[in-house]
Formats: sequence, structure tokens, C-alpha cells
Amino acid sequence: MFEWLEMSAADLGRGIGDGSIDPVALTQAFLGAIDSHDHRDRIYARVTHERAIAEAEAAAERARAGMRLSPLDGVPVSWKDLFDTAGVETEAGSALLKDRVPGQDAEVLRNATALGLVCLGKTHMSELAFSGLGLNPVTATPPCVNDPRAVPGGSSSGAAASVAFGLAAVGIGSDTGGSVRIPSAWNDLVGLKTTAGRVSCEGAVPLCRSFDTVGPLCRTVEDAALMLAALEGGRAPDLRGADVRGMRFAVLETVALDAVRDGPLAGFEAAVTKLSEAGAEVHLIRAPEVAQAMEMTGVLYTSEAYGEWRDEIEAAPDLMFDQILDRFRAGALFTGPDFVAGWNRLRELRARWNARVTQYDAVVMPTSPILPPDSQRLMADHEYYVTENLLALRNTRIGNLLGSCGVSLPTGVPSCGLTIQGLPMGEERLLRVASAAEAVLA
Repeated sequence: MFEWLEMSAADLGRGIGDGSIDPVALTQAFLGAIDSHDHRDRIYARVTHERAIAEAEAAAERARAGMRLSPLDGVPVSWKDLFDTAGVETEAGSALLKDRVPGQDAEVLRNATALGLVCLGKTHMSELAFSGLGLNPVTATPPCVNDPRAVPGGSSSGAAASVAFGLAAVGIGSDTGGSVRIPSAWNDLVGLKTTAGRVSCEGAVPLCRSFDTVGPLCRTVEDAALMLAALEGGRAPDLRGADVRGMRFAVLETVALDAVRDGPLAGFEAAVTKLSEAGAEVHLIRAPEVAQAMEMTGVLYTSEAYGEWRDEIEAAPDLMFDQILDRFRAGALFTGPDFVAGWNRLRELRARWNARVTQYDAVVMPTSPILPPDSQRLMADHEYYVTENLLALRNTRIGNLLGSCGVSLPTGVPSCGLTIQGLPMGEERLLRVASAAEAVLA
């Protein structure tokens, strides 16, 4: 049973389908691993034992009857603690939402449950999802699988740790500026950032509704494709036959390669070399609209985030981690006309970007220009926190600002990811490209 904890979700699903894996035994194995793990309470905010066993028993009955609902029917997954779960606290990593109990599941959780997935529980996260580091002294900071002294990446920090430490087959997270891709990269996982508006955010605690997205953190691109289908209640794209030979990749030089540190740069360059040697065309591109879009970060992100949470924050600011509080309050520096003008400008820049890159199968860049920072230093050094947080999210934020979808893949260098970025609403094509690249990098 211990080998089940390290298997891909797709392989677990196949095992359930052929009768070699019992969903109840599988769920019990994950629950047992969670409850006995040294970092249980740093990774999981709440474990839903009764729900998980009930859902596993139903999946087992369907499997015996040959009536499975999906390829992942009976596979146990974790949910970031901003997805509403009926009758179970959903606090989004914040004391501002302590004891908040929603009356129904988030839409994506309802979709996944309808296709037979098993809910293991809720994972810790950065406070109100407003940090890429995963440091949260208010609730808990999960561990990084590659460095016990380092943060795991955020804001879907516990989601990543749950998979990396074998405590879930998949973790479901959200990504507003990099919150799926950063923890995936730093914990050597595959992370899918979907296009804003594609996957429902109904019943998910918001940060910036204009940028909020839902996506999985998992072991393989196949898992990401199957999980996308489960979140949407749809059909997974066909990844068979994907091959990088003849694919055209654009290496984004503008912003994305600035001041990349040695480890991430080595991982990125090695990955690009492998793609080229496998038959892909690789082109260097510069895109001034990327730098111009990055200038919109402050006005668009902080304005919307503070507008979303101002009343709750200012009613009890002492409940918040001061670094997160400062980020939210920065939104007060901008006006309504600033916000509208920023969005008008960003739409123009998105159109230029899409026209530039439509000739390529994907754009590639290092997922993060830095390695996971030291958690104790982040707590003690304000300037270090600000610098590392902004750098951590810099490259991933390119995709959010430009409205793109993207996948972070492990490069083979610990905590160093390769982002493959596609066009808006192009997840099916992106996942085929990512599957082909994954085969080369593996």
C-alpha cells in the first residue's frame, strides 16, 4: 500500500479500474499517512475522515459494478482551504475568517465529487492567498520537500506539500499571480494554471476576481489533464502521440530572464537544451509589452485585493501577518480612474502579446527566478521578505497579466521549474505540448 502514496493519480485510477486497487483501502492508506505524518498539522488545516471514507465506499461499489464515473473515480485529493466545503471550516489561512463554515461545496468540488473523487481535507495556504512564499505565521507554514528550512511556495503551499510528501494524489489550488506554479516548482511537481474565467471560482474565497484561477498540483501532466476535466465536469484532452519534434518554442528574454539565480537558470537552460536536442525549434524573443504589462501589477492587483477585503481588514487589522497587511493596504494608493485606465492599457498589451506568440506552440521561461527562501530569515528581515516575495512571483505573474494558461514542469534540478505558457483558453493544446516536453525532461 505504501507504493500507492507515490503513484500518479492516473495510475491509481487505472488500478481501481482493473480491480488491483480498492478505493477504500487506498483512502485509508492516505488517511493513515496523513494522521501519522510529523508535519500533518502544518500541511492539513482539517482532515475530512468521514467524508473521505463515505466517498471511497461509494467509489468501491461503483467499481465492483463496472459503473465508474470517471478515470479518477475513487482517487483521493486535497483541497486548498479557500474552497468552500459544506459544514467544514473554510478560513483561507486567515484569522479574519476563523470559524467560517459554508453551507455548500464550491462548484469545482461539487464537480469533482460528482465524478467520484475523494475529498481528504483542506490544506494550509498563504493568508488570503496574497503571497507567493507560503509563509503563514497566523495558521501554519507547510514544509518544502527539498529543504526543511525553506518555505514551500504559495499561496497553495499545503496543496503542494500534500502531494510532495505523499499525503494526497493531487492537490487542488488557486493561482492569481503564481500560486499553483510556484509551489509546484519548488516541490518538483506539475502545476496547471488555467485561463481566468475557464474554471469556476464560485464558492472559492476570492483575492482578485479578475485574475483568480483554479488548478491542480500533481505528479504528471496526465494527472493535470484528468483533473482539469474533473474540475470542469468535462472530458480530458487526448495526450496520446504528443511529440516535441517540430514544435516551436519561444524563450522569453524580456523580464523573465533578468537576474535569474544560478540554480533556476541552470535548470531552465538544461531543459531548453533537452527540448532542442529532441527536435524542437527554439527561438529567443523580446516583447516590450511584457515589461509594460508588469508596470500594471500594483494598480490592478492591490487595488482589487484591497477593495475586496478592506472592510474586513480594517475592522481587525491586528489579526493579520504584518507583511500581508502591508500588501493589501498598498491598494489604497490608487484611484478608481487609475484602475480603469490600467485595465484598458492591459487589454491593449494582451492583444499585442497574443499576436506576437500565436506562431509558437508555447512560450517557455523559468517558473521562478529564485529558489525557496529561508523561512526564519523571512520572518526576521522585512526587506528580504519583500524582495523575495516579489521575485518569487515575477515570472508567473507574466502569465496572469497576459491572460495566458501555463504549466510548470520539474526540470530535474530540485525546486527549479520550467513554465510552458500557452494562449488564453488553449489548455488542451498546452497540455499536449507539456506532455511532450515532460517526456523529454523525464
